[in-house]
Amino acid sequence: MAVSRTKTESPDEIVRTKNNTNQEISLDSSLNSDQIPKMVWVLGASMFLFNLSMVMVLPFSGLYLQMLGVGLIGIGFLEGLSEAASFLMKFASGMISDALRRRKPIMLLGYFLIFIARPLMALASGVNLFYSGKIMERFGNGIYSAPRDALVADITPASRLGSAYGLKRSLATAGSFMGAVCGFLVMWAFGDNISAVFWLACIPSSIAFILVFIFIKEPKRYEHSAISSEVPLPAEKRRHRVKWSNLRLLGSSFWLLMLINGIFMLSRLNEQFIVLHATTNYGLLMRYAPVIFMVFNIGWCATSYPIGVIADRMNRYWLLAIGIILLVIADIILATAGNLWILYTGVLFWGFQYGVTMNIFSSLIAEIIPENLRGTGFGIYYIISATASMITEPLVGGWVAKNFGFHNSFIVSAIIGLAALIALIIVMGTRSSQRR
Repeated sequence: MAVSRTKTESPDEIVRTKNNTNQEISLDSSLNSDQIPKMVWVLGASMFLFNLSMVMVLPFSGLYLQMLGVGLIGIGFLEGLSEAASFLMKFASGMISDALRRRKPIMLLGYFLIFIARPLMALASGVNLFYSGKIMERFGNGIYSAPRDALVADITPASRLGSAYGLKRSLATAGSFMGAVCGFLVMWAFGDNISAVFWLACIPSSIAFILVFIFIKEPKRYEHSAISSEVPLPAEKRRHRVKWSNLRLLGSSFWLLMLINGIFMLSRLNEQFIVLHATTNYGLLMRYAPVIFMVFNIGWCATSYPIGVIADRMNRYWLLAIGIILLVIADIILATAGNLWILYTGVLFWGFQYGVTMNIFSSLIAEIIPENLRGTGFGIYYIISATASMITEPLVGGWVAKNFGFHNSFIVSAIIGLAALIALIIVMGTRSSQRR
């Protein structure tokens, strides 16, 4: 009688076999993942609704402050202060979400602040209540942004990062476009009643909050580690302390990218300056200010997703260079436009450069940062962007425009954009030398 013998595997062999199997499954799922995760669609839908709500009121918030007796200098100071508060919270919330290993609770806090800010702004009959709502809205925007962007990287396969960020941004900019349309229609239907715009803007923000609360589920493990990481399997989510020493772990590629981002953001003026340029030099009526935002968001929405798909198939740094070139082209058109229709072409190109650069910066950050520091990385990205904006808006958009005209503001913007392009080319050359 033949005796059959079964080979007993050692514990190390079992672990090795299990890891190999998991790697194969992970690899197969990555290769076969033709679809963007459903939660990215949910996040995109919530951004569509929140942006719709935000842009409904954005073109009129300055006018509303003027109606409440605030001067131009006061409006500029308050707007700058609220943006600084927003970007500071983006930095803090990103680090905290990394430390807690949780994204959704922090996102919900931010969404809730926006949820209750809209009625405060609608009820305001004085500066204090209105600006309390405004600050609350910007705090909410800052709190949810970095965890949301990090969550996209957590749940998306590495091969679809560009497409996921492009889809999310396309839905967000489509919401911005619809917000501008709705703001214009509400003003027209209610006889230029700005309060009606603020009240009706409460509806989409309420729906977005409910959408995130019900449908967003955090993964127990990250979908993938950083592309540059040597860890073959997704890392488990473990809490750790917030430490400043973590910043050096982000890597030289990240900090060089942030150098480029800082120079680039010095060239990018706020869209409110384009509106002022159009009303001051081209006779655009204030009621039609949302048209600038419509054209801008058409360009942004049209490029975000296609660029994301292309970025998943080629070098993202080359696409970033194209985005900076589009900024320079937009600046030249805005500075030299002979009429309002040519100005709209410049606004369209301004939207194109947003669609390219914001997608590429986001997907590059997700690609090169270790998975346990994604929130921190996005927070630093936002705080550098805010610091640059706080410099360029009063200097290039304010002082240059006041003393030399809006046309020259866009010329200065183009020059700084070319400086960012040169810095990017140097960094790309350095990376190529290192690889060789």
